[in-house]
Amino acid sequence: MSTCGLMEWNERNGIQQRRNSFEDGVAGTTCPIPPGGNFTYILQVKDQIGTYFYFPSLAFHKAAGGFGGIRVLSRPMIPVPFPPPAADYTLLAGDWYKANHTDLKYMLDSGKALGFPDGLLINGRSWDGYTFDVQQGRTYRFRISNVGLSTSLNVRFQGHTMKLVEVEGSHTMQTAYSSLDVHLGQSYSVLLTADQPAYDYAVVVSTRFTSRIISTTAVLRYSGSAGKAPVPLPGGPTIQIDWSLNQARSIRWNLTASGPRPNPQGSYHYGMVTATRTIRLASSAATINGKQRYAVNGVSHVNPDTPLKIADYYKIAGVFSVGTISDSPSGGGGGAYLQTAVMGASYRDYVEVVFENPESEVQSWHIDGYAFWVVGMDGGEWSAASRQSYNLRDAVSRYTVQVYPNSWTAIYMPLDNVGMWNVRSESWARQYLGQQFYLRVWTPSTSWRDEYPIPKNALLCGRAAGRRTRPL
Repeated sequence: MSTCGLMEWNERNGIQQRRNSFEDGVAGTTCPIPPGGNFTYILQVKDQIGTYFYFPSLAFHKAAGGFGGIRVLSRPMIPVPFPPPAADYTLLAGDWYKANHTDLKYMLDSGKALGFPDGLLINGRSWDGYTFDVQQGRTYRFRISNVGLSTSLNVRFQGHTMKLVEVEGSHTMQTAYSSLDVHLGQSYSVLLTADQPAYDYAVVVSTRFTSRIISTTAVLRYSGSAGKAPVPLPGGPTIQIDWSLNQARSIRWNLTASGPRPNPQGSYHYGMVTATRTIRLASSAATINGKQRYAVNGVSHVNPDTPLKIADYYKIAGVFSVGTISDSPSGGGGGAYLQTAVMGASYRDYVEVVFENPESEVQSWHIDGYAFWVVGMDGGEWSAASRQSYNLRDAVSRYTVQVYPNSWTAIYMPLDNVGMWNVRSESWARQYLGQQFYLRVWTPSTSWRDEYPIPKNALLCGRAAGRRTRPL
């Protein structure tokens, strides 16, 4: 995809690209598609089911749209823990800025903040601009994703409850919610039964943890509707962090449901594996060279002239160094510095990652190439004693997780996917201004069993320009 004469990448949020980070579609793995050009991503959605979305990852193109939902369905012979719905709807919600994406990028490059969003959109439309059609008595699946730039959202259906059934590739315990917090980059599947009188009901989306609350609506239209429903719009939570924390803790893995394979999801006992390494990642805001930047463990990432994965494949020196970001926050909470940040890790290690948020705003973190178990989250500072509160039985497996203000979130993750993987803030201004790094999961093996070779159609740029890919 090409936008406004600029080069482009395209990222599939949550698709793991097993053994194939060349196809990941971010700056550290893939050369951008030039203006007027095209590129075919060749990927296998292996051992995954569930709800994902794609978006343009270069510069600030995400602000201009270009995103959409991805549904990965179970194979026909593998049972799903709920009856087939009458329809499968995608609901893409996000904040919206009136300014062009080039103007927003210029603001960030100039050291200015994006400011408060001008509104919210549901599937690209504002108030009552999008309609979901339902028939009385039937049950529908809604795949809800927060595709916005900066804001956590709450979603609710007027006069109806939602039954949560899937989170980012994992079937969950089927808990009923009247409203659902969806943080940046996150995706959920809910079932909604059209069990009310035939009217037009509102699908309400509103901001969370913001000084001013803004909302928008779509329409849930019953067949034979008599007009707008004569019931009030449902109110939602606004700035209550404890409410959101308790809801997040209530989301549990369905241990008896099948995953992409016909064995139960819970047959992998993640809580019985000893972590070989603990990685603590602390976010921070900093002023560098007079401009606003954001950092992880004191490092504010800058992209080099050649994608990291391509430089690694061709052994091009001087593009990056492994170990340019540490496993733990720098002491004293000092300033940050610019660096191409790459953390090294060994294939088949089993790691504990703790996201630490000493700031006053909720954050959201995503790891490409992986799903991970969210074993704990709480307020205050993390310590070894925090492990006593971990959920080591039925924590949900997902690929994006929130970290509340002045709080921590801990995950367990098996490093079973060789490659160069982006770890980033899903707040797009923070990501753009350096709050990301790359995790190089490495093995000395050169077997295709462990990692695919560079794609034949790979674009080559920077210091790799003019080289050959491979003949087969």
